[in-house]
Amino acid sequence: MIADESALARLMAASQKGDANAYRVLLAEVQLWLERYFRRRVAPAQLDDLVQDVMMALHAKRASWDPTRAFIPWLAAIARYRWVDHLRKVYRSAEDELGDHDAADDSDEEAVLARMSLERLFVHLPEKQVECIELVKIEGLSIAEASARTGQSESLVKVNIHRGLKKLSALVEKAE
Repeated sequence: MIADESALARLMAASQKGDANAYRVLLAEVQLWLERYFRRRVAPAQLDDLVQDVMMALHAKRASWDPTRAFIPWLAAIARYRWVDHLRKVYRSAEDELGDHDAADDSDEEAVLARMSLERLFVHLPEKQVECIELVKIEGLSIAEASARTGQSESLVKVNIHRGLKKLSALVEKAE
């Protein structure tokens, strides 16, 4: 038997009042409804799991149904949310399976593009600030090593880095 809206609503109302037989019939009818609902939305191998997931959600949320409102739209909303969650999980696992093995291993394209972007930004900074940023932040030298290489005091290297990064940050924010 495929129940209609009024029959499902009566079954749900009786179930909320503790009628175990009505709840068993309701679950059987809901299962048939959900199988029809999902048949064209998911792969056959995923149908049973998704139906069971929605049935568990229905069980957990059964007290939230308002008997003055329609039952099928309430059920359909739960089914739709679970279906969307299911799709997210399926696509996320598909992305995980792709992994990084599809990316080019020897491609330095991102590094080249990043360097080109930095060069465009560096033209707006004084030469001493650019030199300190490159030595410490890009090449990884310590403040003391950068100080020895540039002939600036360690304090001045720190100040040049701070001021340069602050100006770079303002330039990037302005560009956005």
